[in-house]
Amino acid sequence: METIDPSILPPQQETEEDRVLNLSLRPGSLSDFVGQPDTLENLRVAIQAAQARAEPLEHLLFSGPPGLGKTTLAHIIAHETGAKVTATSGPAIERAGDLIGILTNLDAGDILFIDEIHRLSKVVEEFLYPAMENFQIDFVIDKGPYAKTIKFSLKRFTLIGATTRSGLLSAPLRGRFGMLFHLDFYAPEELVQIMTRSAKILSAALEPDAALEIARRARGTPRIANRLLRRVRDYAQVKSDGRMTKKTAIQALEAQRIDPLGLDEIDRKVLRTILEIYRGGPVGIDALAATVNEEVDTITDVIEPYLLKAGLLKRTSRGREVTRAVYDHLKWAGEKKPGQLFPELT
Repeated sequence: METIDPSILPPQQETEEDRVLNLSLRPGSLSDFVGQPDTLENLRVAIQAAQARAEPLEHLLFSGPPGLGKTTLAHIIAHETGAKVTATSGPAIERAGDLIGILTNLDAGDILFIDEIHRLSKVVEEFLYPAMENFQIDFVIDKGPYAKTIKFSLKRFTLIGATTRSGLLSAPLRGRFGMLFHLDFYAPEELVQIMTRSAKILSAALEPDAALEIARRARGTPRIANRLLRRVRDYAQVKSDGRMTKKTAIQALEAQRIDPLGLDEIDRKVLRTILEIYRGGPVGIDALAATVNEEVDTITDVIEPYLLKAGLLKRTSRGREVTRAVYDHLKWAGEKKPGQLFPELT
């Protein structure tokens, strides 16, 4: 059962064209994958060892913010092992019966990829435990005094889970994964390598200075880097000679309202709200979400991770607080009134 990857997108929503292009830009092998060196090395060892024993891989769990390559790595593992991959998501498996249908159709060595696995219902999650441990499932037929439990043996498969919120995974589910990998944000130099490869695939002329400028504003995320690359390519094609120079890249990104730190409108809105309304914090996440009119999950999964990584936001026991770097970045002055904080971007 192949489903569309439902992982949470960054604030700028992808178009259908972006999604199609993003698939074509994904690396197909471990040798093409840039970044996450420790994860790649451990995966190479695990794959070679499993192939030498002629066994399926142990179950794997990838965690980390959206857009860092969790889905890509799952498909690369399938390619490297020659396995068929069945992709679905936690919210898509609503009932235990849905999971039974998926598991019973897996062949030996197949890979089941569950994105946003932390969003599995409790009933489905508990049904998954014996499937992961013993490759068996138990289901009940009939009701009342006629109820009977039937044990069904599954073929040995590999479950690959991906989550943006590993803290929401239950301990029993986490403990059944043999390998756990956390993907971190990428360095600008790694993003430059990724975009250089992507530019070749897109037959676009990308100068090194332009690639570095885009990388610095890509929030350490390959998905965003590739999307910004396409927007700069469009701008260069329409407004210039088609060549992506540093000057063209800056103009294109400013047109997209992406500032030098990679913050977009929603990022700045969150920071301005904490500064202007809550005097720099602390503020609870529910109050903040209500004030900026965004979902709590959007702030915690999409916006906060990079702001925390960039040192712009602090999470304390009393709530969220901004750091001194935000005051400097937003040109904040204590005497300014709400609405006058960042006039050049309003």
